[in-house]
Amino acid sequence: MPLTSSIHDVKTLVLSFHPAIAMDTQEEERAERLVKAVASEVGLPVWEWTLSQGLVRWPDGQPNRSTAGAVEVLAHIRTLRVEAIYLLKDFARHLQDPTVCRAFRDLSQEFSHTHSTMVITGAGHEFPDDAGHHVVHYELALPNKDELRDVIASVLASLRERTRPRVDLTPEGLERLLDALSGMTANQARQAVASVVLEDGRLTTEDVGKLLDRKAEEISRDGLLEYFPAEDNPFELGGFEKLREWLKRARLGFSERARELNLEPPKGILLVGVQGCGKSLAAKCIARQWEMPLLKLDAGRLYDKYIGESEKNLRRAIDLAESMSPCVLWIDEIEKGFAQAGDQDGGASQRIFASLLTWMQEKKRPVFLIATANDVFKLPPELLRKGRFDEIFFVDLPAADERETIFTIHLRHRRQDATAFDLPALVAASESFSGAEIEQAVIASLYRSLHDERPLDTAMILSELSETVPLSRTRAEDIARLRQLAQDRFVPVR
Repeated sequence: MPLTSSIHDVKTLVLSFHPAIAMDTQEEERAERLVKAVASEVGLPVWEWTLSQGLVRWPDGQPNRSTAGAVEVLAHIRTLRVEAIYLLKDFARHLQDPTVCRAFRDLSQEFSHTHSTMVITGAGHEFPDDAGHHVVHYELALPNKDELRDVIASVLASLRERTRPRVDLTPEGLERLLDALSGMTANQARQAVASVVLEDGRLTTEDVGKLLDRKAEEISRDGLLEYFPAEDNPFELGGFEKLREWLKRARLGFSERARELNLEPPKGILLVGVQGCGKSLAAKCIARQWEMPLLKLDAGRLYDKYIGESEKNLRRAIDLAESMSPCVLWIDEIEKGFAQAGDQDGGASQRIFASLLTWMQEKKRPVFLIATANDVFKLPPELLRKGRFDEIFFVDLPAADERETIFTIHLRHRRQDATAFDLPALVAASESFSGAEIEQAVIASLYRSLHDERPLDTAMILSELSETVPLSRTRAEDIARLRQLAQDRFVPVR
């Protein structure tokens, strides 16, 4: 499979006298193929080491089990005195042993004057500081379209030995298929294509949806993003008229007409405001209205105890989101994930935040970012600068007509006839209530009706409302301060 750009990059590292290259990847097969392609171009032999077999010369050498130990293999490589690329699989973990680490450093110093290189593969590398000084890290990118095209061809060739799959793809259909596979590892793509072909013996444009579902499963399994399919998004939003109007115009940015005018798709919006008033719900509703998949990024999952891993997690999440484009990426309560004190976490939050800002400014793929924030005072000023988001909207407590809509939505959602309730009385009693507080009042009243074994009525909801102390009272000063800040700075959603 073509790995042209990767071959060039790794070849440059080898010829630049780097004694050790770390490839942090779970795609061991691709890493191995890349190393052997580089070795062929630079005219060096390849020796491969695993803990189970020891050192073996590729392609037809015999395993040397006396070199199965980490110290033993390093000592043996020194005695060989052969310029080569030494592929050491899962070797990083052995460097925690001081003896292995010392032997590795000695060999690295020798290799720094030759074109011999140790390529260390595996996932989640962690190098001791003294050993890491000799190591250059290389990130093996996910397969590009050329590689994925070869994955499809190899799967079809393999299946022809057992069955006769029918391929019905136009050039445009093939591109859509490749877009659906983008973001998967080679092995994931191979399994996904084989699965859809074996299902009905065909590979057509209709399989794009199935491949996207498979990719969504892989994204969810990765743990960084939560996936909401466009067709499984039932959420409704009450009010937000100005936001709705803005979204109608922004949606055109994804159209062919916009591309003809050299207009880029909209970048995204920031929703700030009172807690429980529909910011998160708006993100879900935007994705539904635009018929796009919704990906939720939990910023807390990005952070890792190892230096550099948190930033790598963010890049991985962004790569996954871009592989699903066009899509909506939702970062809930962004101030909690990207506005932490840098001194308290070794600067990880500051580095992640800088990476996020760079991506927001330079992103090329149609990923519409929706960020929500409850505490706008904790947001770094860089995030509020013009150009980061297309617009910043302020979400206030719902007005009377919006509260009526909210009551109607939640009653109908729970199989109640909203016309059987005194909605004006409920609206009056819920003055200064948030949408979440109204929803909870309806839910609590339904539990009471189940307990009392009688139908839900207006009196039950009014009773529940009277016993609730809304956030607008418990945090009146904070809300007043937030409203003051929002005045003339942010666009109201209504």
